[in-house]
Amino acid sequence: MGNNLNYNLMAKIANLHDIPQGAHSIRKNGETISLNRTEHIIITPRKDADGLNINISSECQGESLHIPVIIENEDIKETVYNIFNIGGGSDVTIIAGCGLHNEGQGKSQHEGIHELFIGEWAKVKYVENHYASGSSESQKLINPVTILHIGKYAQVNLELYQLGGVNKTNRKTLVYLEENAKLIVDERLLTEGEQIVESEIKIELNGENSTAQILSRSVAKENSKQIYTFKLIGNNKSKGHIECDAIIMDKASVVSKPIVAAYNEDANLVHEAAIGKLEGQQIMKLMTLGLNEKEAEEIIINGFLK
Repeated sequence: MGNNLNYNLMAKIANLHDIPQGAHSIRKNGETISLNRTEHIIITPRKDADGLNINISSECQGESLHIPVIIENEDIKETVYNIFNIGGGSDVTIIAGCGLHNEGQGKSQHEGIHELFIGEWAKVKYVENHYASGSSESQKLINPVTILHIGKYAQVNLELYQLGGVNKTNRKTLVYLEENAKLIVDERLLTEGEQIVESEIKIELNGENSTAQILSRSVAKENSKQIYTFKLIGNNKSKGHIECDAIIMDKASVVSKPIVAAYNEDANLVHEAAIGKLEGQQIMKLMTLGLNEKEAEEIIINGFLK
């Protein structure tokens, strides 16, 4: 696929060390460099926008789809809109994400919109990793939008990770659940330096007995800023729980803004938020094992974000 940098970015965002054999679309510097369809996962370029139409049939069982994006050049700004139609009863893992590397002084920016229409009884695992590297003088921006329409009795596991290098992110996640649909969200974020993250998760529990569980964990270091907005809306008999935990260090700031709204007497909605510093006792315990303070902090942070 190219140089070691390509492989490093691919490994970071998609756990790939070569082009996969199954269904995939690999995008580099604004162009598709590899695309492969399978019997049950059909990928076609959109004619009305820069992006893909992805159709996953009901016969898809235990298959994976990789759709990573790599940007290595500075002064690239792109917007990609991918639409997924996922058949009822299917079982699929979708691994997305964006890796930026910018050695210059300019700006690299990726705007990725993924809209998923998920059929009844489907099981979907959606993983999105973001990572950036390169010069400290460059600007590396990633702004993802993820929209989920979850059909009756469908189950979705959503994993959203950004653990380094991105200067600024404005992330939006919008979810609409039908009857007996189930959503589990696992969000992990790390910021340092002057980095800024804004994350909005909005969930509408529209169907009877729909459920949503969201766990957001983050670490803010140095002068970085994190702003979270959680909107949990119960429009029917439903259950929803959001837990937001953050570790704050140095001169960083973390803001968590919960909005919990029930429009049905049988909507059971809970929001919990906790922001605090590293526990001194944990650091001291690890230092007694021979670690210095920085090493002890890193072990605690890594464990917290896993």
